[in-house]
Amino acid sequence: MRIIAFYSPKGGVGKTAAAVNIAYLASQSQCKTLLWDLDPQGAASFYLAGAEIVKGKKLSKLLEGKSPVAKFIHDDVYPNLDFIPAHSSFRNFDIKLDQDAGNNVLRQMLAPLSEETSLVVLDCPPTLSRLTEQVLALADAVYVPLVPTWLSLNSWTQLRDFAKGKKFGAKKLKPFFSMADRRKRLHRELIASPEDYLEQPLDIIIPYASAVERMGEEGQPLEVLAPDSVAAAGFRQMWAGIQRDLWKR
Repeated sequence: MRIIAFYSPKGGVGKTAAAVNIAYLASQSQCKTLLWDLDPQGAASFYLAGAEIVKGKKLSKLLEGKSPVAKFIHDDVYPNLDFIPAHSSFRNFDIKLDQDAGNNVLRQMLAPLSEETSLVVLDCPPTLSRLTEQVLALADAVYVPLVPTWLSLNSWTQLRDFAKGKKFGAKKLKPFFSMADRRKRLHRELIASPEDYLEQPLDIIIPYASAVERMGEEGQPLEVLAPDSVAAAGFRQMWAGIQRDLWKR
């Protein structure tokens, strides 16, 4: 079982859209996939189910070990794609993690799924917290979407330094530009030479696109909603690279 995460310390950068689209593409590649929405805001539910929001469960029984993670899974939201929706109680994750300092609670929760699940995709909240530490320690790769602005680049520097300071291995961080608008001069300048600002950036640009905004309204991933869009093509390119990197060993 491989585990990847989509994370950014800054909100509004297209993180959840990336997580949902990659999870869907993985499932369509005959890869048994679990998408876990760890963000209490629960945006992934909108992208997967639209008006028929998939409701999450309170976290307490899971954290107390009274209920296995399998009880929280919605099976086959799409073929080969399982989903754990967020719940407002997920904001208490860090309290439990502080109590179990020294143990990777996320790793323990996911371990029983290893025989049936090929890929876990974690959609993470935009905070630098104990949960962030566990995700960075657990994930095989962490994909970091960044809007081409100086503020977003500053958040990347903070994350990179945080990962290095905690010795999680900054090489597993995979930054890429998201919500890029080539009509804006700064966006054009930054995406022209990403290696000047980012360490080992992905050679992928996800554009700012109305099709991505429609995901929340229609409740569908881009491959279903607008497969001919530039953004959908960008996510297909990203998944091809992720698939190659994760299973090259």
